[in-house]
Amino acid sequence: MNKFLVLYEKSTTGYGAYAPVLPGCVATGRSLEETRQRMAKAMEMHPSAMRDDGDPIPELSHFELVEEN
Repeated sequence: MNKFLVLYEKSTTGYGAYAPVLPGCVATGRSLEETRQRMAKAMEMHPSAMRDDGDPIPELSHFELVEEN
């Protein structure tokens, strides 16, 4: 299983997320859980879209999940 760093940010209307190693792979939601679910789906689909566009697929890296409240 591949693991990617995902950054979550709180906004005035909910949350946003992005994966720095996957350019353009983002998700938003009203709750953190909704955003996590949407981001997981985006990360499943994003490499295929990058391949279709002729973009290079970044090398995979391993990161530990770090959450701060």
